[in-house]
Parts: sequence; C-alpha cells; structure tokens
Amino acid sequence: MTGTLQLAGWLTVTRLSLHVLAASIWVGGTLVLAGLVPTVREFDGATVKVARAFAKMSWPAYWVLIATGIWNYLAVAHGTIAADWMIVFSVKIVAVAAAGYLGYRHTRARSASARGAYAGISALASVLALVLGVALAG
Repeated sequence: MTGTLQLAGWLTVTRLSLHVLAASIWVGGTLVLAGLVPTVREFDGATVKVARAFAKMSWPAYWVLIATGIWNYLAVAHGTIAADWMIVFSVKIVAVAAAGYLGYRHTRARSASARGAYAGISALASVLALVLGVALAG
C-alpha cells in the first residue's frame, strides 16, 4: 500500500456512521427478530406487538438508508466509474428496493406462510444489499 492513511473528515464520518447505524437496525434487527419469533410466539399476542415495535424503528432506518445511500453515491460518484462498480451498484439498488417492497408486503400479508416468505426473502435481499455495499466501498 502506498500513500499515507488519513482520517475521514467529519462529514464523511457523519454520512457513513448514519448509513451503518441504519443498516444495523434494518438488517441486523431483521435477523435478530427472525431468531426471536419462535420464542415470542409462545406468548399470546406478543408476536404482533413485537413486530409493530420493530416496525417503528426499522422503517425509519430503511428511509435513512435510502437518504444516506443517495448521499454516499453523490459523495463518491465523480470522475470515471468502472463498469463493474456500476453493475454491482445497480444490483445493490435492486436488492434495496426488493428488501423494502418485500418488507412492506410482509406487513400486509394475510397468511403466516406468505408473511414468512416475504420476511425471509426481504432478509436475504437486505443481506445482499449490505454485502454489495461493502464491495462498493472498494
């Protein structure tokens, strides 16, 4: 590695910290909730209450991810962008949109099997978006 490592400026630290914090709530919370649901089901009505409480945190986090994702793109997307970076970025955008859409469908599903399918696929799309984001940091 050549050059001198330097600390990021305060604006970069703020932008990335907000993005990582929101991702930890959306993605991490989804995975934690998936692990808790079997236990929570043992208590009458608790699953719905826990899901509603999680939604109060997760949906704002999702929208912070969208806003800071746009901010991230604007902060780094200048000059020449490699074709492979743009492909990965495009796939990430699809994964983020799919995660949000499927998460929303999960909240509207009437059957337990549909809720499970939407939640599971949304979680996978969320993890994919997270991994692709790490790849884009490059």
